[in-house]
Amino acid sequence: MTVFTEVLTRLLRQDSGRPLVTFYDDATGERTELSVATYANWVAKAGSLLVDEIDLERGMRIRVDLPPHWLTTVFLGAAWSTGLVVTDDSGDGGEPEAVVTGPDGLDRWSAQASERAVLACSLRPLGVRFAEPLPPGVHDVGVEIWSQPDSFVPWDPPSGADPAVALAGATISQDELWEAAAAGTSIGSTGGDRLLSEVNPASPPGIPSFTGPLRTGGSVVLAVHAGPDRLEAIAVAERVTGRFPRVAATDVQN
Repeated sequence: MTVFTEVLTRLLRQDSGRPLVTFYDDATGERTELSVATYANWVAKAGSLLVDEIDLERGMRIRVDLPPHWLTTVFLGAAWSTGLVVTDDSGDGGEPEAVVTGPDGLDRWSAQASERAVLACSLRPLGVRFAEPLPPGVHDVGVEIWSQPDSFVPWDPPSGADPAVALAGATISQDELWEAAAAGTSIGSTGGDRLLSEVNPASPPGIPSFTGPLRTGGSVVLAVHAGPDRLEAIAVAERVTGRFPRVAATDVQN
């Protein structure tokens, strides 16, 4: 049996200070890097927010409607650590009990705040609050997450048989998610890979871009709004060994 918490605990024991998620937004100039320990801290805070403040329970569904961003990986980890099922717009996983959205999805989801929990991320550097007040009933992650504890253990943790994702018509258990990630069947990953990706890690095709490095002891560099030349520069600066979708390391370095 393998669950997210076991994967993250193993990484913390191996080297808690090494980079795990590095995020570039060339439209704003932001570069945010989360070490394993910092990522675990954010996951704990987000998990506590979802369970203790929003009252979500194991087996409930959550829609992570965020663009490619470091907070997207945080809420994936928070969902899996608390036994929530990550769903998409296909409807195959059922209607979500909670949605995490960014500024672009605020109009859509704020209208549904009476039907489900709506958490909004400003996507500003350091995960800070929105500059303007949010619609009634919408939770500002940049306000509410900071009061959550730095460590969190759910009272009803998931098992390997619990569903982790229900995306694009397929439901995958925690066991299956991490078995596939360990095998590297989707990206050919090996231990220590540092992958460069432009794909949303919460999307059906993008899930392996995050789970693969997480399971095999690697890391991910997530870049948005970067042209080809800039991507090459990032690849060199971050010592990238591969790209998602998978590209040979020699192609990255040349």
